[in-house]
Amino acid sequence: MSFFQLTGTGYIVRIQAVPGAAASRIVGLYGDRLKVRIAAPPEKGEANEELLAFLARQLQLPKDQLRLKSGARNRAKIVEIINLDVALTTRLQALTPPD
Repeated sequence: MSFFQLTGTGYIVRIQAVPGAAASRIVGLYGDRLKVRIAAPPEKGEANEELLAFLARQLQLPKDQLRLKSGARNRAKIVEIINLDVALTTRLQALTPPD
C-alpha cells in the first residue's frame, strides 16, 4: 500500500510526523505513512506549518496547494494536495528512499 492516493481533486498523503528535529527530512516509510522529521517544535502549529512548507518544497508546488486535512494535534497526519498534475505522482514516489 502506498502512502498517497489520487482523489478527484488531487492527492491525499499519509504522514507520520516527528517534530523537534534538527532539520526537516524524509526518513522513509512507517507502515502506510511517509515518515518525516520536522525542524520545528510541536507548539502553536509550528510543526504543521513547517511540514506543509517542507512538502511543498520537496514536491515543487506552491504551499497554498497543500493543506492539513487531519491530525493537527497528532503525529499521524493527512495532507491534501490540490493538484491533478500527472507528474506529481512521480514526484511523490521519488520521496521515499530506495530499498
